[in-house]
Amino acid sequence: MLIVRVEQRGAAQWGVLEGETIHLTRGLTGPRTGETLALSEARLLAPAEPSKIVCVGRNYLDHIRELGNDTGDLPAEPGIFLKGPNALAEPGGTVEYPSWSENFHFEGELALVIGQRARNLKADEALGAVLGYTCGLDLTARDRQKTDLQWFRAKAADRFCPLGPWLVTQFDPSDVRVQTRVNGEPRQDGRTSHMIFDVVQILTYLTRFVTLEPGDVVLTGTPEGVGPLQRGDRVEVEVDGIGVLETFIG
Repeated sequence: MLIVRVEQRGAAQWGVLEGETIHLTRGLTGPRTGETLALSEARLLAPAEPSKIVCVGRNYLDHIRELGNDTGDLPAEPGIFLKGPNALAEPGGTVEYPSWSENFHFEGELALVIGQRARNLKADEALGAVLGYTCGLDLTARDRQKTDLQWFRAKAADRFCPLGPWLVTQFDPSDVRVQTRVNGEPRQDGRTSHMIFDVVQILTYLTRFVTLEPGDVVLTGTPEGVGPLQRGDRVEVEVDGIGVLETFIG
């Protein structure tokens, strides 16, 4: 099933996408209202209403190396940072190049949205807590990442987390291709099987000390190939089996 979030009469509305038709629903997992909307006429929103966006950094060895952080052994546990709901941006939207950065980077990744309250998940429970999977773009002011105490400006500024285009509910995240293109040119091409910590490990680790609520977002890390963006760029993040998230840099 494909779950979408759209703008309808000035408000956010959830729905189920079947073919080219969106069947609107009462809430994220509620019954259908009987109202439909053509996908071609819909303004898609980020398919999440999170209390928090939890992100895993340095989860691909080649990405660790390209940033010069390969100092020996692999990380013993996931490296975690946060974005707030303010960071969400819709698929197909424009993100303004931050005036306070001179080195603005793309990081394409697999994202997931939590479907039920999750605390102290066991390995065999972890994937059952996920409502669906989507494409995420972790935008990063790389120069400010080096000066911020907790990467606050660098990672969590307004609209620094485009997400979409929809949630795929039946999905195996263990070995899928994650690609990023800038103006049509391939920049990142990795597989989730190369993650140091897989989705199950991430969720069991996080929920030891953080309660994940329905609607929360988890970003799972980015493959090698990150790089700078310029005004006017078009970024595409594609995850096999999900679709393409498109973002414009203004």
